[in-house]
Order: sequence, then C-alpha cells, then structure tokens
Amino acid sequence: MVRVKEIFTSIQGEGPYVGYKQLFIRLCGCNLRCSYCDTDFGADNSKEHSVQELIDICNKNQDCHSVSLTGGEPLIHTDFIKEFAGKCTLPIYLETNGTLPNELENVFDCITYISADIKLPTATGLKPLWEIHDEFFNIASKKELFAKVVFDDKINDFEIHKITHLCKKYDIELVLQPMMRGKLPVINSGFMQEVLNKCLKIHTKTRLIPQVHKFIDVI
Repeated sequence: MVRVKEIFTSIQGEGPYVGYKQLFIRLCGCNLRCSYCDTDFGADNSKEHSVQELIDICNKNQDCHSVSLTGGEPLIHTDFIKEFAGKCTLPIYLETNGTLPNELENVFDCITYISADIKLPTATGLKPLWEIHDEFFNIASKKELFAKVVFDDKINDFEIHKITHLCKKYDIELVLQPMMRGKLPVINSGFMQEVLNKCLKIHTKTRLIPQVHKFIDVI
C-alpha cells in the first residue's frame, strides 16, 4: 500500500516532454520544504492504494506516454516503486528533487525517464545542496535525464555557474523554469532572457521553459 494524494491524466507541463499526455500519480510526503512549493502533498484528503489498484488504472490509460510518479518526493517510497514498476506496462517517469541518491540507486532499473530538480538556495530558502545533487546526477545520468531549475530574480552568478557546470559535467539538458504565481511568472521576460544567455555561454544544452500547463489552464 502507498498513500496517494491524487491520480489524474493531463499533459506534461514542464521540461522537454511538454505536451505529452501522462498519467500522474502524486505520492504523499517529501524530505524537503521549499519556500516556493505550491503542491499539496500532505496526507490530508489522501487515500491508500494497493499496487494492483494503481496498475489497473495504468491499464486503462495506455494512450499515455508514461506514468509520472510525482509528489512530494516519490523516492521516499522505494519499496512501492519497485513493486509497481515490476507490473506496470507504461514507462516510469520519475519527478524528483534530486537529493536522494541512495534511494535512486535502489530503484534505478525501474525508471525510464528522470526529471531532477536542482534546488537553488535563493529560490528555495534551503541550504546549498550542490554536493548531494552531484552525487545524485552521477547515478541518474546513466538514464534519460534532464535537470530542472526553478528560479526568480534573486538567482545570482554563483548559482548560474554551479548549475551550468553541473549539467555540463554530466552532459545533460538544463531546463530553466521561471517561478510562477498563479498563471504568470514572477519575473519579467528580459531577466529570463538574461539568465538564459548567461547559462548558454557555459552549457549549450539549456532551455527556458515555463510551466506550460499553468498558462494554458490545464491541470
């Protein structure tokens, strides 16, 4: 059994797989508390599901590109992931905060796609996590991986240096994601372009992609 906040189908609204239809399974709980987080992953109004119940839902949604295990932080549920993936006929798309390398290693063979955050101290209010992200990416880069970075106007040149060199080290795509409030970014387009250009000078595999599902009003 695993505690699930919500299950729904929608388009993927973030990163290089924008627009693909996915089945989303949002698991409860997270090991971080980012100040910008707008996702309710708490246990209130959640429900426990068996693996077979979730497999039955997957079987009814075979037109989806993949099943996104999201949260919260799905890697706090590694036992569930291993059992679920062993029976699931859809590829597993893991949406993770990129801070649990040991847990990723435990389920590595189960995952097809990895969307991993790089947490900026200026955006999250958390302590720097550069070393743990590096350890995580060292494992994750052996899969189809991209890094997602939520940023606002407090991002600084040191953080830009760290995120671009980390992604360049593992030759992975860096997706810059402007922080949103409702349907709109909290920063202007000129500043977004400035950050993008600074990143491109170091790492050419960089894209600027806002949360598309929000401004086209899709769940």
